[in-house]
Amino acid sequence: MASVLVVEDDPFVRSALIRHLTALPADSHTVRSVGTALEALREVAHVRFDVVILDLGLPDLDGAEVLKMLRGITDVPVIIATARDDEAEIVRLLNAGADDYLTKPFSVDHLSARMAAVLRRARAGSGEAPPSRVLGVGGLTVDPLRRQARLDGTTLDLTRREFDLLAYLAGRPGVVVPRRELLAEVWRQSYGDDQTIDVHLSWLRRKLGETAANPRYLHTLRGVGVKLEPPREAGPGAGTDADSGAGPQP
Repeated sequence: MASVLVVEDDPFVRSALIRHLTALPADSHTVRSVGTALEALREVAHVRFDVVILDLGLPDLDGAEVLKMLRGITDVPVIIATARDDEAEIVRLLNAGADDYLTKPFSVDHLSARMAAVLRRARAGSGEAPPSRVLGVGGLTVDPLRRQARLDGTTLDLTRREFDLLAYLAGRPGVVVPRRELLAEVWRQSYGDDQTIDVHLSWLRRKLGETAANPRYLHTLRGVGVKLEPPREAGPGAGTDADSGAGPQP
């Protein structure tokens, strides 16, 4: 059983979600619901929830702004429920701290599966002690205990998931990590598409000052996985990488 906050301004949708989530045969949840951003922030400030389902089309504030405010006061997992399917918008939401998203219309079974995956990841992460040593790869250092990453002495401003991804790869320098392993170990889910990984890799590359066409630390091997390794020395053929000739990579 989980404590769920549903933030949805449509009373019909809100009632349907509450009815479904409180009547699951295997694992019914405790559900509270609100219809505005202000009510959502008030609830989260006073009640501890396991997951928030956040609609973007709220009457008083856009859900994306609410997400930013939520991230300022809590690390509760947030699943975005949106009718917007624009890729740039999805990228922006994930970068702002969303843990997952669903595009409307969606089935309640789909929502339940996404919730279960998010809750598994959150519970697994809370009970797992991070490595105690500082990880170093070239000019990049990652401190799992302090959750701090620095590049050439400059602190990187990373989201929670970006840091988790970087730390996992930094703990395996030079090793090609399959995408399935990243889903299992970083996202704590056994299945899913590659879009979430691609989005986070793309934003992580930007913060490391590189691109897929000219990688320095993050190298994608199409159809295989991702590896983190120190930058190569410049010279003849510099910039040629396993990414080359394989088309755009995240």
